[in-house]
Amino acid sequence: MIAKIIKGKDFYGVLAYNEKKVEQGQGSVIDANISHGNTVDRTKEFNLIRQLRPRLAKAVCHVSLNLPHTDNLKDREFASLGFDYLKGMGFDDNQYIIYRHTDQEHQHIHIVANRVKLSGEVVDDSRDLYRSKQLVRELERKYNLARLPDGNLKSKAALTQKEVEKAIRTSEPPIKLILQQHLENVLRESKDMAGFIIGLKRRNIFPKFNVSKTTGRVTGISFRYGNVIYKGSTLGRKYSWNNIIKRIDYGQDRDCSIILENNTAERRAERTYGESIGRATGTPGKTTNAPGGPVQTFGQPKDYLGKAQTVVSDHIEEIPWTPFKLELEDRKKRAKRKGKGKRL
Repeated sequence: MIAKIIKGKDFYGVLAYNEKKVEQGQGSVIDANISHGNTVDRTKEFNLIRQLRPRLAKAVCHVSLNLPHTDNLKDREFASLGFDYLKGMGFDDNQYIIYRHTDQEHQHIHIVANRVKLSGEVVDDSRDLYRSKQLVRELERKYNLARLPDGNLKSKAALTQKEVEKAIRTSEPPIKLILQQHLENVLRESKDMAGFIIGLKRRNIFPKFNVSKTTGRVTGISFRYGNVIYKGSTLGRKYSWNNIIKRIDYGQDRDCSIILENNTAERRAERTYGESIGRATGTPGKTTNAPGGPVQTFGQPKDYLGKAQTVVSDHIEEIPWTPFKLELEDRKKRAKRKGKGKRL
C-alpha cells in the first residue's frame, strides 16, 4: 500500500474534487463524522473548527491510500483501514471524510481531515512521511495486504573510489562486497537470531552487538571478517540492526542470553588476536577509519590497513566479481559524472 499526503489551505477545493467524483458515479463516501450536505455546507463545517486556530496556514490534510492491483477490500474494511490510519497519525479527535474512488484500476481511498482537533489542538506533522510509512507497513500486516518493499532502503552501500582502486590494483574482491553478499544469503536462510549468528560464523563472519548498559537493548551491530570490522549500517541501510530484525524473528528477552554469549566470545577472540598480532608487530590494536567505514585493526601497522587475510571456508559462496568488470563500471560512473558536469 502506498500513502500520499498533501497539506493545503483550502477545504473547498479538495471537497469539490471528491464530490465531483461522487456525482460522476466514480466515488462514494464510505465514512465520515460530519453531517452530509453539499460542498459548501461541508466546507463551512470544517472551517468552524478551523477558526479555533486562525493562524494555522495549512489546516487541510488530504491523504490517498492506494492498494496494489492484487489487493481488494470491501467498503467496510477500507473504511476501517482509513480510520486506523487517521488514528495512527494522531487524528483521534478530528473531523474527517473518507471517499472511495473507482476511477482507477487499483482500489484507493481519499481522506479529507481537519488538522485542528475539536479541542483546538493541532495534529503534529513532524516526520509525518516517515511515520506514515511505518504505519502503512503495520496496516498491511493487519489487513493481510501485499507488503511492498521499503523504497528508502538502499540494497547495498556503493563502493568508494578508494575501494574500487584498491580492488583493481590487488585483483582481490572488496571486503564490503564479500560481506554484503554473505549477509544477504544468511538473512535469506535464517529464521531467528540463533540461526542468523550460526550462519554468519559458518562463513567466518563474526558479529558483535552493541548493547546499551542502561536499557539492555541492542542498538547496533558490526561484523568482523578476517582482520577488518564493518558496522552494519556502513554496508547499506538494509544491513543496519533496525532493518535486520525486520527480516528475522527477534525477541529482546528471548535472545538476550544468545547475544551476550556471542559478545563474550567475540571480545575474547579480539583480545587474543590483538595480543598475538601486537607481539609480532609491536603495535597495539586500535579502531580507525578506512575507505567505506570504520575499521578496527588489531595491531597491524598503518600500511597494512584494509588488507584482508585470506579466509578459506567450504561455506563461502562464489562472488561474481572480476577486477576488469569493476574497472569498466568505475569508468562508466566517472564518464557519467563528467558528462553531468559539462551540461551544468
